[in-house]
Amino acid sequence: MSRFAVVCVLHDSAADLRRLLASLGPADLHVVVVDAGSSDDGPQLARDWGAEVVEAGDVGFGAANNLGLDRVGSSVTLLLNPDIVVHEAAVLDRLARHARREDALHAPRLLNPDGSVQRSAHPEPGGVSALLPALVHPRALPAPLRLRADPWRAAGERPVGWAIAAALAARTETLRRLGPFDPRQFLFYEDLDLALRARDAGVPTILHPDLTLEHRGGHSTGPAYGGEPLELLARRRREVIGRHRGPRARALDDLAQGLTFATRAGARALLRRDPGRERAQLRALRAARRG
Repeated sequence: MSRFAVVCVLHDSAADLRRLLASLGPADLHVVVVDAGSSDDGPQLARDWGAEVVEAGDVGFGAANNLGLDRVGSSVTLLLNPDIVVHEAAVLDRLARHARREDALHAPRLLNPDGSVQRSAHPEPGGVSALLPALVHPRALPAPLRLRADPWRAAGERPVGWAIAAALAARTETLRRLGPFDPRQFLFYEDLDLALRARDAGVPTILHPDLTLEHRGGHSTGPAYGGEPLELLARRRREVIGRHRGPRARALDDLAQGLTFATRAGARALLRRDPGRERAQLRALRAARRG
């Protein structure tokens, strides 16, 4: 039996998958690739490498991951998006060791291709504490408040509210007990949904900043939606928070998100920078609230 298994979901992701599989090295891992209706040669590429391929059809990200997990026999599973690149093989082994030692969702630090740090770990949404960093940029806050608002900046291991599921490691039985994902949700914020349910079940999410993986991001959603689907993102976030934390938390998160977009747009305008994205996010939030 492999020391851990990898589950990877594809949707027209052949170019990214080629880089991921090359970075994994020889096929000495149990890699389960779930194809969610691709029209490219990604599934055949996976077979040629030695991965087990599951043809899932037109299903969402969460349902596809769940199908992949059904094929795992190892005690630890790593969920990896195809747009991940592993520069040091030891990173995956160390994530797996963390999962064996502690029952949690273990997330590495995610880096952009240029080496900059992605905002991949976040506080739990829906609390009053989110209002201060919405008004004052976290970089201007004292260190404890800055790291509470932006845990992705942490230099050392720490629990976080939730982390992007482009790369997560956990005990296989824990993932199965959690779902891990809600198959009713087709796309977006499945990772927030998972982390909130895990937290309620006593399973924390832990960021390991010393373990880094490259993540390109938006490998299939950008082309599929013709850009950033801001209104859909706002609507999905509100649905997840409302379902798990109730209307008060959803209203507080709406306020924090709205203040963040408004203050950032104002600051960018004062600095003669384009505030277009922040204004679009604010419009999308308003539309989601009306809907």
